[in-house]
Amino acid sequence: MSSMDNLKNAFAGESQANRKYLAFAKKAEEEGFKQIAKLFRAAAEAETVHAHNHLRAISGVHNTKENIQDAIGGETYEFTKMYPQMIEEAKKEGNKQALQSFEFANKVEKIHADLYQKALKDLGKNESVDYYVCKVCGNTVEKEAPDKCPICGASKSMFVKIN
Repeated sequence: MSSMDNLKNAFAGESQANRKYLAFAKKAEEEGFKQIAKLFRAAAEAETVHAHNHLRAISGVHNTKENIQDAIGGETYEFTKMYPQMIEEAKKEGNKQALQSFEFANKVEKIHADLYQKALKDLGKNESVDYYVCKVCGNTVEKEAPDKCPICGASKSMFVKIN
């Protein structure tokens, strides 16, 4: 295996560790373990530093236009190929929890691709638009949160404004 392959694998591993540790921190916080939650968040931040270093080493960050195009490609792959296959497998297995998770993500990845397409078209206009994300399914909307999430049915209060 080459150093480039190792960097790609390390980037994936560090990225996953970051997300996992943030989930662990949230659970520790809910259980009243504030110091452990803080440690998980610190480790998650360090994993982000590692992931970004690996990504830079494989020249994975380009100019904004190229980054948007890369994001469109990734999101499009997810909602046209990756998640449809996962949805079918979950259906065959009767795994309702996996099915719901995959279906939520599949719908939202299409939305992300559309938002990136719009951003690419509007690149350079620097218009200010607020984004809101549903904490249940990840639905991402512009301008204001809906009263009810059209993907999962969550109430407006489950949307967070992104700064």
